[in-house]
Amino acid sequence: MQLVSKTTLPRIKHRTATLVYFFMSGFGYATWASRIPTIQIQLHINEAQLGTALLAAPVGVLVTVPFTSNLLNRYSSKSIMIFGAVFYNLMLALLSFTTQLWQLCFILFCFGSSRNLLNLSMNAQGVEVQRLYEQSIITTFHAVWSMAGFAGAAVGYLFVLSGLPLATHFIVVSIAMLILSASFYPNTYYTLQHVPQRKKLFVMPDKHLIVFALIAFASMACENVMYDWSGIYFRKAVGAGKETATAAFVLYMICMTAGRFMGDKIVPKLGNVTILKYSGILICSGLLLSSLFPYIIPAAVGFVLTGFGVSCIVPMVFSLAGKSTNMSSGTAIASVSTISYFGFLAIPPGVGFVAQAIGLRWSFGIMALFGAAIVLLVMMIKRPE
Repeated sequence: MQLVSKTTLPRIKHRTATLVYFFMSGFGYATWASRIPTIQIQLHINEAQLGTALLAAPVGVLVTVPFTSNLLNRYSSKSIMIFGAVFYNLMLALLSFTTQLWQLCFILFCFGSSRNLLNLSMNAQGVEVQRLYEQSIITTFHAVWSMAGFAGAAVGYLFVLSGLPLATHFIVVSIAMLILSASFYPNTYYTLQHVPQRKKLFVMPDKHLIVFALIAFASMACENVMYDWSGIYFRKAVGAGKETATAAFVLYMICMTAGRFMGDKIVPKLGNVTILKYSGILICSGLLLSSLFPYIIPAAVGFVLTGFGVSCIVPMVFSLAGKSTNMSSGTAIASVSTISYFGFLAIPPGVGFVAQAIGLRWSFGIMALFGAAIVLLVMMIKRPE
């Protein structure tokens, strides 16, 4: 594998540009997630129908992962990242114009596909920029994604309070993010990894990364359940108003953001294995607490624990994948993402079907098992890390 890079800019400019793309991705996704209850009401759909619609986005992600991996082997992540950003923001704007369930499913499929193009390329870009630095900076990229998610949720909360149309909210955000991505594109980092042409669309992670991929699967399942269902959980299981439900999502995003900002300092001191183990414990405890005590304060505390629990898992796993010596960073990240995105694919929509059958509280209680699974998987990791 031969790595070709071109840069005449200071490394801080590449780092800043990458941070901007992480910010844009997080802000756009939180914009969508903060208005899921609004869209459910607007389309008059129940939990099972919403679960079906939510399935479309991760299907779009999963279908395009192998193709994105091939693109990252042939072209610079810089080029794929700008294409993904434009596609992503156009789909976000179109989500506000859906009036029927099938339309929502189709646009969410495209939204998931665009999100995959953007996220895999910006993670590859982050790994490439990390090589310019001796100290760890990779967790900070994901911290900015979470901070953007918090900001997007907060802006969504303000739009809910203002009573402005959903289309106004999504179009304003899309235009702003398109301007931002175009402004910082010239400062992104050009690299091209020459690797042998692969015949397979999907490559499994190597034996050293498979356990970490399964850990990311469990974490991403819980993380996306919180994005898609936290507001609805507070409205229907806790019985809170729509403003409190949005505020609960914001609280979760604050905690996930704080955990990721602390990650680059804590992980080198405690180690990956220790952080992963305690992350699983926090996720399990938080979801159990929210399920067993569906009242505003204990449920909010549960969201806090869950936010801290999921904060560092995916950044650590993607960082480990990017350091693989057997694959290019883009291929390694894509192979791990394919497995972990099955958590995105099957679990959050399944919450809707379980909720329709036995109640939303119990579906959140079942999700606590994924936190326990993370702890068990960590016990399978052999030291040294």
